[in-house]
Amino acid sequence: MATNFDKELEERLVRYVKIDTQADESSPTSPSTEIQLDLLRLLVDELNEIGAQDVRLTDYGAVLATLPATIEKNIPTIAFLAHVDTAPGFNAAGVKPIVHHNYAGGDIALPDDPQQVLTYENSPYLKARIGDDIVTASGTTLLGADDKAGVAIIMAAAGYLLRNPDIPHGPIRIGFTPDEEIGRGVHADLPADLGAEFAYTLDGAHRGELVYETFSADRAIVKVQGVSIHPGWAKDKLVNALHLAAKIVDTLPQATLTPETTDGRQGFIHLYAMSGTAAAAELHFILRDFEMDELERQGELIRQVCATIQATEPRAHITCEIIPQYRNMRYWLENDMRPVDLAVDAYQRAGIEHHFLPIRGGTDGSRLTEKGVPTPNLFTGMQNIHGPLEWVSVQDMARATEMCVKLAQRWSED
Repeated sequence: MATNFDKELEERLVRYVKIDTQADESSPTSPSTEIQLDLLRLLVDELNEIGAQDVRLTDYGAVLATLPATIEKNIPTIAFLAHVDTAPGFNAAGVKPIVHHNYAGGDIALPDDPQQVLTYENSPYLKARIGDDIVTASGTTLLGADDKAGVAIIMAAAGYLLRNPDIPHGPIRIGFTPDEEIGRGVHADLPADLGAEFAYTLDGAHRGELVYETFSADRAIVKVQGVSIHPGWAKDKLVNALHLAAKIVDTLPQATLTPETTDGRQGFIHLYAMSGTAAAAELHFILRDFEMDELERQGELIRQVCATIQATEPRAHITCEIIPQYRNMRYWLENDMRPVDLAVDAYQRAGIEHHFLPIRGGTDGSRLTEKGVPTPNLFTGMQNIHGPLEWVSVQDMARATEMCVKLAQRWSED
């Protein structure tokens, strides 16, 4: 493809990551934080500037737009999506992006926290990107390439297609969603509002990665109600909810079945939040596995542990609620592999060697696929996401942009 997206992508990414868009799981609103609207409204303006049609911001915080077909042919409508929010688990305010042009290799020390150093050991893929332009944060925040790299890629591809109407493609929908990081990126109205028969999320990692299999996911909320009384008169009366909560955690597996002890196709139970007092405590877990029977076993294990601890102290009240989040997209895509097969062909046409990867996470594509819009996930280049060592290669983003253009063309041929 006779174009160079590097400069545009660098400028877009730097512009987008400076805008704090951190999601908040505790908020009931959609989007969960008002600050996400700062980027969403900017994207509305930018889509209008490049000539997209039907641009709108929905009442649930998704930006939608259309690239009209350039040929008169019965072609399925496809969509490209990315999420604007950043993960709530690490500081995302005041991101100071740094572009390390023509990376020469070796360690990259981040200036605002000298203890934060990118190395081949903590990021082996870095060695493969010598010579690229590497974007990091400054050491005290995450970068937000997850998924603002995807946002930048889609905007660059959309602008290129609109500037080149001689490129044959069918109708294309653009979608930017909030709250993916807290499992609420796909609002109930999104599939119908999107109006696409097939879609792709730009939310993957290594160059060439192509995902049609993700974790299935549930949440578990455990509530422990103790008996509160002044500690000076507590003998034989106090039931300390924190002690019982600690027993629950201690009884669950720790040498196995946790994120830090599993990889590949192994699932896990992850305690990610714990709060409370002696009177009442609350534990939040995420449950993950590629297979539904294993996911169900994880939920049953937590229930059994809660019942066991409850039996030791009948004066307490312990509840365990299992909440479905998303399901492995493979369950649906394996019945219709067209979007995957055409993506493979687009990778090849862009000169990118593809590799299938079962992703140890989920995307908006997991929920969209479950709701009837088959949505594989494509690479962006993002690395070390959700922490201070997050980085992305501008050149990986450029290759993803080229691939998206090829993919749009490829759908017009069938």
